[in-house]
Amino acid sequence: MSRPGRESYWRRNLQMTAVLLTIWFIVTFVVSFYARELADIVILGFPLGFYMGAQGAPIVYVLIIWWYARYMNKLDSEYGVRETDAEP
Repeated sequence: MSRPGRESYWRRNLQMTAVLLTIWFIVTFVVSFYARELADIVILGFPLGFYMGAQGAPIVYVLIIWWYARYMNKLDSEYGVRETDAEP
């Protein structure tokens, strides 16, 4: 891969990483900052903050990992740096 291609590849990689880290930050810290306000919303007898911590955040984390892996596979194919199965 040429130098301009390499720079473009890393720029796109870093942009996606920044977006996903921003989502991670919001889910991890911003939502928990408002946990008291979320506790006023009750679903099936449990406060919404409970659901966000017990189920919502881990689901978002798994989706972030899935999205990044999918995006990077597509980006690797686009720039010709896709990993291949190496022979032992």
